[in-house]
Amino acid sequence: MAKAKRALVEHRPWLLAGIAAALAFYFLWNNPIGGLWLIAIKGAAVGSLVIYTWRWSVGTDGTILAIVLALAAAADMAIELWFEVGGALFALSHAVAIVLYLRNRRERLVLSQKLLAVALFAVTPAVSYLLSGDLLILVYGTALGAMAAAAWTSRFPRYRVGIGAVLFVVSDWLIFSRMGAFDLGVLPDVLVWPLYFAGQLMIATGVVQTLRGEKTAR
Repeated sequence: MAKAKRALVEHRPWLLAGIAAALAFYFLWNNPIGGLWLIAIKGAAVGSLVIYTWRWSVGTDGTILAIVLALAAAADMAIELWFEVGGALFALSHAVAIVLYLRNRRERLVLSQKLLAVALFAVTPAVSYLLSGDLLILVYGTALGAMAAAAWTSRFPRYRVGIGAVLFVVSDWLIFSRMGAFDLGVLPDVLVWPLYFAGQLMIATGVVQTLRGEKTAR
């Protein structure tokens, strides 16, 4: 355990770099420093988590997680230029994440955990469509809900990875609220990015520390 903690400290600079980039984008997103610079800063946030994951990668599951985050980082940048392309990359990221979580399903689930997983799978696309009124968002919401449900039922820490996936869902709901009749005022501008990045950070660290801890124990 002590070795795992020391190794984590050595890799922390990449986590700090990701957090720094996320904070920079949050405070500069409406600053006239230039669109391409902002896109690069945005991509660097989750992009740093990719490097953290890759350097800390353990076996096939670690590689899959790195791919999930790399697709998300690409989506973060692409969505600034073309919403549909960014959405497609996020959907692909969710599909790969589902593979990761299904490979690591929790052996035993209590009834409440099963019910919440079903609720995430069913409610996420329904609310996504209700907020946006867009059938493409309904399709995307299905992938998003499946990802969140799979994360919740995986063997990874539920209060890290599971909640991280839920934060991702809420962040997307706030984005979809801009597309339909629901006016949430400034809430989307204030909360979308922090919720999204916090979710990705929790997912990355939760999965990586679990995999690495298991390797150290062996």
